[in-house]
Amino acid sequence: MLPFELLLSNPLQFFRVEVTLEDINDHSPIFPDERVTFKIVERSDPGSRFPLEVAQDLDIGRNTVQEYSISPENEYFSVSYGSRSEDDKYLELILENALDREEQAEMRFSVIAMDGGSPPRRGTIEISIIVLDVNDNAPIFTEERYIGKVLENTPEGSVVLTVLATDPDAGVNGDISYQLSQAVGRSASAFVVDPITGEIKLTKPLDFETAHTHELTVRARDGGGLSAICKVLVEVVDVNDNAPELVVSSFSSPLPENTVPGTVVALFTVRDRDSGANGKISCALQDQLFFSLRPAYKNYYELVTVSALDREETPQYILSVTAADAGSPPLTTTQTFTVDISDVNDNAPVFNQTSYTMYVRENNVPTVFVGAVSAADADVGLNAKVTYSLAAEQGPERPWCSCISVNSENGHVFVLRPLDYEHLRQTEVTVSASDAGSPPLRANVTVRLVVLDENDNAPLVLYPAQESSPASSELVPVSAEAGYLISKVVAVDADSGQNSWLSYHLLRATDPGLFSVGLQSGEVRLRRPVTERDSVKQKLLVLVRDNGKPPLSATAALSALLLKDFAAVRLPHSSPASEDQAASLTTYLIIALVFVSLLFLISTAVLVARKVCRRKELKAGHVLYAADTLQSGPADAAAAGTLPRAYCYEISLTTGSGNSEFRFLKPILPSLPPQHCAVGQGPEEEQDFPGVPVSTEDMAPDNAGALSAGQFNALSFS
Repeated sequence: MLPFELLLSNPLQFFRVEVTLEDINDHSPIFPDERVTFKIVERSDPGSRFPLEVAQDLDIGRNTVQEYSISPENEYFSVSYGSRSEDDKYLELILENALDREEQAEMRFSVIAMDGGSPPRRGTIEISIIVLDVNDNAPIFTEERYIGKVLENTPEGSVVLTVLATDPDAGVNGDISYQLSQAVGRSASAFVVDPITGEIKLTKPLDFETAHTHELTVRARDGGGLSAICKVLVEVVDVNDNAPELVVSSFSSPLPENTVPGTVVALFTVRDRDSGANGKISCALQDQLFFSLRPAYKNYYELVTVSALDREETPQYILSVTAADAGSPPLTTTQTFTVDISDVNDNAPVFNQTSYTMYVRENNVPTVFVGAVSAADADVGLNAKVTYSLAAEQGPERPWCSCISVNSENGHVFVLRPLDYEHLRQTEVTVSASDAGSPPLRANVTVRLVVLDENDNAPLVLYPAQESSPASSELVPVSAEAGYLISKVVAVDADSGQNSWLSYHLLRATDPGLFSVGLQSGEVRLRRPVTERDSVKQKLLVLVRDNGKPPLSATAALSALLLKDFAAVRLPHSSPASEDQAASLTTYLIIALVFVSLLFLISTAVLVARKVCRRKELKAGHVLYAADTLQSGPADAAAAGTLPRAYCYEISLTTGSGNSEFRFLKPILPSLPPQHCAVGQGPEEEQDFPGVPVSTEDMAPDNAGALSAGQFNALSFS
């Protein structure tokens, strides 16, 4: 990456430009060594690993090493490649089959490293395998990765760290020698390793600013040809040996006194080649109230004005900027700026707030006062006289609002017409304050008008629909337990805030103790289990009320049917008119039933009374010795020739004795002459039996026959 800065003088601006160089595949992978020889005992187990140093490729990304292969391929070895961490990669030969020195004492092949470029590049290393009879233990480092730290001012010949490898073999096979490998693409190494002790020493001074770390590869090889590799990472520790540098990119002088706060006077950059705390720079401006330092981009700083300048008081400012690092001891650099001030009409009106928020309740009266804006001008005379007005250009995102007006003299803000919260919740206008200078100076401020909600909308019931006809009923099984959900009342309120908080209450019900309504949810549930005494059809009226002051409410009517079986239920859809007709018809049926019952009772009473009276009349009409009957009866009977002898009998039968039988008894008066006997008949008998002759022979005591009482109501003979 190639960074540089671009500076524009008028107006003062700077840009940081960074040119990123894109990599192309112009480097081939390179192994540190062109040839590596391994001495392997013939009895080495399959799966044994023999480390190789990975190939280095100066390219990056896909253009670096991507894969390794063996050429020509053989049955004894394969290659394994991977990484233990982001910067720790490894390459190993894996023994696939056991070696036999008697069959092949030596073999050669190449390991090819190929990158991912197009076309791909490759690098090779020649591998020589010498099969040994015995030496079955390779050196082992005490650590796989050694990390050491060294100050950048450490003198040459100093020991950085010591690596150590062990080999359990004895004799020549247990003697270990160390060898240092330098990474590809680096200059001559600044380190050397003692082949006997493993001490790594400096060969030349280090510079932290040139390289922060150094990565080394150390190979330990025993006398039998077995070897091991370890990584050594040397971190260079920075020392504070570089003072901060301050480079001025731009400086403006003289400076008009009407310069607004925040105007850039000078632009400069600071840098320190050290790192960490030694490279951390802080800048300070000494003893100044009108200027300050402001960080701009990375290590860039701006010298800016922080308040209004007045040439009449101070025509010139001498500013000293000190840059210091955080080293111990710290190093500093000082830069002096001399700023001259030129005179202009430099004081514009300043509002006492950066923005204003005013509130008005909806349905307000016209021309209501909602607040005031205020601006002050540090000048005097005409330059200090401030007038207020609404800015004509609001921009497309804030169209002109005709409902707000501002007083030009005192800055009072008025709302000209009533507002509706449901249509307009807030609006913004820009108020401008200008002085009477020449040329006049002005300042703008944003005024935000917030409309407060009033509780002017009653709740609206969405479910159950109150206008639907016919209305539906909710089905409730009689086996439902307490808490069973029957229905839910859903309502909304066009207001906001607490004016739209809705609560639900059971206003009226057929059985109020059977139902409960959720205060917040509107859920209608059973308060207790259903009993046989509960009416099948239940009607409920739910009150929905908001939280406004005063609160507004609405009602929702619903009905429920308590049923045992839902299978054959078909709810009739009835309207309120049909329900009223059904109620009237029930009333008429009840009245008719009462009337019929009374009529039946009256008829029964009349019939019983008549029978009783009739019985009394029959008893009163039994005459045995009436003078008229004695005088007329025999003559008539004799004339008819039906009664040769006169007998007198008394017979009384009830109306319910139709299946009874009786016998005539002996004559009561057997000695009476025929002329003294007469047959007396009442009026009814005369009607039932007109002109029927009666034979006395049939009525003899010895020949008494059975007579059906159904033929007579009452008879009396004498």
